[in-house]
Amino acid sequence: MIQVENLRKAFGEVRAVDGVSFTARDGEITGLLGPNGAGKTTTLRMLYTLMQPNSGRVLVDGIDSGVDPLAVRKRLGVLPDARGLYKHLTARENIDYFARLQGVPSAEGARRREALIEVLEMGDFADRHAEGFSQGQRVKTAIARALIHDPKNVILDEPTNGLDVMATRRMRQFMRDLRAEGRCVLFSSHIMQEVAQLCDRIVVIAKGRVVADESPEALRLSTGESNLEEAFVKIIGSGEGLAA
Repeated sequence: MIQVENLRKAFGEVRAVDGVSFTARDGEITGLLGPNGAGKTTTLRMLYTLMQPNSGRVLVDGIDSGVDPLAVRKRLGVLPDARGLYKHLTARENIDYFARLQGVPSAEGARRREALIEVLEMGDFADRHAEGFSQGQRVKTAIARALIHDPKNVILDEPTNGLDVMATRRMRQFMRDLRAEGRCVLFSSHIMQEVAQLCDRIVVIAKGRVVADESPEALRLSTGESNLEEAFVKIIGSGEGLAA
């Protein structure tokens, strides 16, 4: 479980994140939405300890990231906005490198690696160097790398960005599988159809603040819209908080 409590982050005079609080629970998919510049990426970077908040805190399975960031990192699997593969390593070597960084024993790491390669359908490029990978191949490798240490909490920043239709369908099913395993899945997306299909709960950020925190159905009902995209537009346009 990921608990975010009153996070604040400013860059000079700009308040990028201004008191964000929400909870992403185990066995659920939580969507983090907002227009460009709303503070989503800054919030995510604070969640996975790449950036320190000015105030507030993040708890991952009850552990304060400001007190023990290393323990938090071991409990998180992260697909960042920059996929960051080592281009001169193969997909397998990228995954193995992160397994070693996470302290996964060699034999266990190899078993997990091969299981992820099978589940993510990476067999046809697993031994190719990452340089020249398609967007889908980069995303799959980055996700396998993020999950190699078997984390209970998974943060995915735009996981289907740039994927073709079939790869997108497979990625969405993979996210459902993570939820079925009881993991906490937090992801950001601009695709309302995707959010409607996947999310148990949606957190909407606008101007650095949470303006809604509801199930998809509750968001539609509270705005009087049958379409989630129209509900989203109304929420960020009105500036009226719907958090609960």
